[in-house]
Amino acid sequence: MNPILFDISALDPALLPGLSALSEDYGFALSEGEGLPLRARLWEEGRLTVTLEKAGAVICHHTKNAFFRGFSLLLEELRAGKGEAFLEEIPQFDENGAMFDVSQGNALLKVSAVKELLRRMAMMGLNLLMLYCEDSYTVEEEPYFGYMRGRYTEEELRECDDYADQFGIEMVPCIQTLGHLTDVLKWPAFSELREDHETLFVGGEKTYVFIEHLIRAASRPFRSKRIHIGMDEAWHLGRGRYLDEHGVVPVEDIMQRHLERVMEIVRGLGLEPMMWSDMFFRALCSDGGYYSADESRLRQVAARAPKDVSMVYWDYYHFDEAFYSRYINLHRAFGEPVFAGGIWTWTGFGPNWGMTFATTHPALESCKKLGVRRVFATIWGDHGTECNVWANLLGLSLFAEHGWARAFDEDKFRRRFEFCCGARYEDFYALRLLDEIPGCSEGNLKQCNASKYLLWQDPLMGLFDYHCKGLPLGEHYDKLAALFREASERNGRYNSLFRFYACLADALAIKAELGLRLTDAYRSGDREALRGLAGEELPRLLERVEALRRCHRQNWFRIHKAMGWDVMDMRYGSLLIRLRSAMEQTEEYLEGRLERLEELEEERRSFNGSEGPVSYANWYGRIVSASRIAPEA
Repeated sequence: MNPILFDISALDPALLPGLSALSEDYGFALSEGEGLPLRARLWEEGRLTVTLEKAGAVICHHTKNAFFRGFSLLLEELRAGKGEAFLEEIPQFDENGAMFDVSQGNALLKVSAVKELLRRMAMMGLNLLMLYCEDSYTVEEEPYFGYMRGRYTEEELRECDDYADQFGIEMVPCIQTLGHLTDVLKWPAFSELREDHETLFVGGEKTYVFIEHLIRAASRPFRSKRIHIGMDEAWHLGRGRYLDEHGVVPVEDIMQRHLERVMEIVRGLGLEPMMWSDMFFRALCSDGGYYSADESRLRQVAARAPKDVSMVYWDYYHFDEAFYSRYINLHRAFGEPVFAGGIWTWTGFGPNWGMTFATTHPALESCKKLGVRRVFATIWGDHGTECNVWANLLGLSLFAEHGWARAFDEDKFRRRFEFCCGARYEDFYALRLLDEIPGCSEGNLKQCNASKYLLWQDPLMGLFDYHCKGLPLGEHYDKLAALFREASERNGRYNSLFRFYACLADALAIKAELGLRLTDAYRSGDREALRGLAGEELPRLLERVEALRRCHRQNWFRIHKAMGWDVMDMRYGSLLIRLRSAMEQTEEYLEGRLERLEELEEERRSFNGSEGPVSYANWYGRIVSASRIAPEA
């Protein structure tokens, strides 16, 4: 690819650092006096235009971030051989970006990975990035906060913020100040702050000293005066220590008192907060849920909420626009909401594009129609962050293209993804097939995550074998392995992603049906088949799992900080030793040194009481054994 040369002598110097940072990835060069003249015009109206003529190119933009969206459109036209063009886009949102969870799966993105992510987001035209940190940042006064789990230093976060600012991308701290603090509160140093194992004790003075330490540390590295203070899913609020000391108090009252105290801290630091809205809505739901609020009490609850905190309505579960519209309007009782959708990569190794697309399209259409101006995509890391982070790029592009067009254009979405990421749409879209196995519901809207439970389940006890009967899973994963090996040669910077998934499919091509084959051979008395499984198939699978572990490890250390890989090593270590045990036990049985293979005599039953592929089996401890794998697991 020959570099395109731009004459930037008439360009605002504030735009040059960002262009320079993008030049290597996108194959262009900057010069003063040579090349295609590039000019930019800043205007107040929310409209982006790109004009390409023989005399040069002009990008008219309303924000720095919009300039980089415009530049990517221009570069795409030039790469296509165009000599003249006029493009116009109307931004649908003032704020559109992503939140990456780096805590729950203990998968901290390296600074270099954050920078790569920011470059892709800049070209897509996304202007917000949050790193969701439960305990993944340094708090000087609290040495046990994030202890031995990996955490960002203030300098690292400031470096990320400086880099983002080059592209007009705002980085906003995103933390927790009530629940979701299991990995903090487990330490004896925080015993006086506990309501229960994951929730802070509301009302205790030491609680608010602690929260102030968190908010100061989290906000200090960033230019932004905004902060996300969390406060979602505090399931046991008022049911632990608070109940012992104060008796039964309505959850909404406890929530109100806590929020008032946190808001005092936030206001004192001159910050502008947002928070997840669900705890307010759960107070209005008789079942403790989020999406069945009693509207008759809504105004009463909303009237008590502070007006200077924005409520974030999160929803990645509904498929009809009418539901999103209703809930957006309900949120407006608290003020203008922020909407958070989801890129479904948190249920295991593969992305669920069916759920991502089926929920994002109606959600963002509703936001556009109702004038919601701030949206972002959540990328959670539940239970291990097994999905490669770069798989999310397709979902980010989906949010970006919705954000720059009133009517979503499928062809443009595919084209823009391929240009901004230097990768093939069809290959990234095919990653859904890791979990869309034969027998799966159309589009995987029931959230089957087969690749996770088929890899980690025990080879002898096979808790999910019941659900694999009659399914050609080996054939399915064999074909996927071949597809991903081909993809690993044609996706540029993301070839390593497909090498990892080729290794995963290779392992599953044997392991998916292994338990059934062992059980059938044993129960039918087919000693020759058992001998083949123990002497050939299991050793071959061991080699493939070890190859998968090595490839996964290489990808992890390229993208993430080291702490967190220990969890994955433990999972692979357990799998490898259990495969060896399966070999040894089978061989001992065949040699007459073991009377029975007791695990294979157990009747295989449904894992969840239902037929067909299992949905949302996302807890490793439940996948690998029916027993507790650790005292508190």
